[in-house]
Amino acid sequence: MSATITTVEPTPPASAPRGRGLLRRFIRPGAAALSGVLLFASFPPRTLWWLVLPGFALLAWSLYGRRPRAALGLGYLAGLGFLLPLLVWTGEEVGPGPWLALVALEALFIALTGVGIAAVSRLPGWPVWAAAVWILGEAVRARVPFGGFPWGKIAFGQADSVFLPLAAVGGTPVLGFAVALCGFGLYEAVRQVLAYRRTGTVPRRAAAVAALAVLAPVTAALAALPLVDDSAEDGTATVAAVQGNVPRAGLEFNAQRRAVLDNHVRRTLQLAADVKAGKEPRPDFVLWPENSSDIDPYRNADARDVIDQAARAIGVPISVGAVVTPDTGPLRNTQILWDPERGPTVTYDKRQIQPFGEYLPLRSLVRMISPGYADMVRRDFGRGGEPGVFDLAGTDVGLATCYEAAFDWAVRDTVSHGAQLISVPSNNATFGRSEMTYQQLAMSRVRAVEHSRTVVVPVTSGVSAIIQPDGRIIRKSGMFTPDALVAKVPLRSSLTPATRLGTLPEGLLVAVAVGGLGWATARSVRNRRTTTAD
Repeated sequence: MSATITTVEPTPPASAPRGRGLLRRFIRPGAAALSGVLLFASFPPRTLWWLVLPGFALLAWSLYGRRPRAALGLGYLAGLGFLLPLLVWTGEEVGPGPWLALVALEALFIALTGVGIAAVSRLPGWPVWAAAVWILGEAVRARVPFGGFPWGKIAFGQADSVFLPLAAVGGTPVLGFAVALCGFGLYEAVRQVLAYRRTGTVPRRAAAVAALAVLAPVTAALAALPLVDDSAEDGTATVAAVQGNVPRAGLEFNAQRRAVLDNHVRRTLQLAADVKAGKEPRPDFVLWPENSSDIDPYRNADARDVIDQAARAIGVPISVGAVVTPDTGPLRNTQILWDPERGPTVTYDKRQIQPFGEYLPLRSLVRMISPGYADMVRRDFGRGGEPGVFDLAGTDVGLATCYEAAFDWAVRDTVSHGAQLISVPSNNATFGRSEMTYQQLAMSRVRAVEHSRTVVVPVTSGVSAIIQPDGRIIRKSGMFTPDALVAKVPLRSSLTPATRLGTLPEGLLVAVAVGGLGWATARSVRNRRTTTAD
């Protein structure tokens, strides 16, 4: 007779399934936030541009097939993961309040974009529709509210990327579309591989969509390489970019405006001495940064005298960044063409001014929330009305002052008005040693390829640079160090397809996005009616 021994497994505690369920509940939100972090990590000063691809793939996994309410929350988490670290510099000197408010607002656009991506994710060829929806979100964010805030466009993180030549095809919208498409295609490819492992089959159409979404952007970028050209179509010019530095970082530099001006005069005088001694080649013209003279040289004879002294010493025209303070009306953020013989001549007033920095929308509301911040922006700056192209010793130099470099139109119309070279005079002393200066420099590298122009970035205290039309940096300064960058650069007058087409590529991609959203909505309504009828 034998005995049967029965082993009774212990019953797992009731909390275990709940624990696993809780973990599963947080997987998608965590993945959405991580996707945003990967997008951020793809931006300069890091050269990890390729992280944008798994970032978009992870975003797609988070949003694929989600309902609108869930997609809104997941998209918002992705926006926070992306923009919180990307824009931390906006609170460098004014505290976390403005930074957090800006991020909370801008992340809403990415949240709504997430809803759109989820809506089109069930359509045939969904990576194309989803990438177009991403560009639609960027297009809206670049325009509203208060004139828009395009900082953080995916294209601006691709200055070292294999996709960069696409900037010359259709500007930042085409470049950003290609990157998003490749990332979404990467997720679709993984999804189809996993489906094959489960079922042993993959629909040919789905496999083709995944392959094309990954390979088409790379192939297009390789095909666009001939558009990236740094040859000297109109000869060359020797340019000097002066970085005078500020007495100390932070907002306090505004209280030491004369010291900032004197720094730029001093560094220009040193350059003149170096030229005379044969240590540096003689420049054809000199570019000073934005706010290099916060003292109005039209109203202050001492400021005019020292600028005259610098111009006569170097013996060539200088583009001087100045704050002009008329008796009435708004201030002007102005670039002045300063001739060594005639003094100040033509001017360019910055057209895209920075809300809550150069002017204060909703001033009464802001004063209620933060009286100290409202007091810092006591008098608003006004907008200029005309594109800035200076004739500097025979070279047509287009001007896009600091914040304007983020706006497609503000750079493009200087080239369409004849600019052979682009200058981006900037002042980022307020943002200390943050990543802001590197993000802005990357924008200028993208603009160089987009319009096939040399781009010179004279900065008060950040990273000044001279960029070739192919996006390569050939001269660069350190941060918070006086310097003068001198280089012979190519001048060009031909127009890239991106310059010629203007807003057309963005408009077509927006139309694709709207069409996809309309199709997805119609399908949803039809399915709902069918379900109700059954």
